[in-house]
Amino acid sequence: MDTAFLITAFVTLFVIIDPIGLTPMFVALTQGMGHARRRSLALRACITAAVLLTLFAGFGEAVLGFVGISMPAFRVAGGILLFLTALDMLFERRTKRRAGQAEEAEEEDDSHDPSVFPLAIPLIAGPGAIATMILLAGQRPGLVGLAMVVGVMLAVLVLLFVLFLAAGLFERAMGKTGINVITRLLGMLLAALSVQFVLDGLRAFGLANW
Repeated sequence: MDTAFLITAFVTLFVIIDPIGLTPMFVALTQGMGHARRRSLALRACITAAVLLTLFAGFGEAVLGFVGISMPAFRVAGGILLFLTALDMLFERRTKRRAGQAEEAEEEDDSHDPSVFPLAIPLIAGPGAIATMILLAGQRPGLVGLAMVVGVMLAVLVLLFVLFLAAGLFERAMGKTGINVITRLLGMLLAALSVQFVLDGLRAFGLANW
C-alpha cells in the first residue's frame, strides 16, 4: 500500500472539502433544528456526497462527457446555485419563511431540507472535490487505486459527520445573535466563493483572462 499517496490524498481532500470550514455553514443552514433532525440531515448529506464522489472517481470525466457537460460548465453551474444560497443567507429568507405561528413554523422546519442542496452539492461534493477525485483516481488506475481513493474520501467525510454532530455546541456557544452575524458573514463569503467558481469556469472556457 502506497502510504505516501494515501497521506497526500487525505490532505488534499481534507483541504478541498474543508470539514472545519463547513461546520459553521452547517450550523447556519440548520439554525433552530433539533439534534435528531440535524443528525439525520448530516448523515444524508454525507452519504449523498460519498455516492456522488465515488461515482465520479470511478467513471471520471466520462460521466459528464456522456451527457455533454464539461468540468468548466459544471463549475459555472455550481457557482450559480451556490450564489442563490448565499442570497438566502444574506437576506434571511429562511427566517421569514419560518416566521408566524408555532405550528406553521414547525411544518416549515420539517419541509426545509438542505442535506442534498446545498450541503451535499455543491458544498461537500463541489466542482473542486469532484475534480480532485477524478485526478486522484487517475493517478492510481484499477480497482485497488479506486478503493484507496474512495477509502480516503470516506475517512474525510466521517470526520465531517462528527463535526456536524457537534453543531449544537457551536450554536449554543454563539447564541442567536452570533448565529445571525455569522450567517450573514458566511453568506458574503459564499457569494464571493460562488463568483470565483463562475470565473474559474469561464477562465477554463477561455472567456475570462483575469
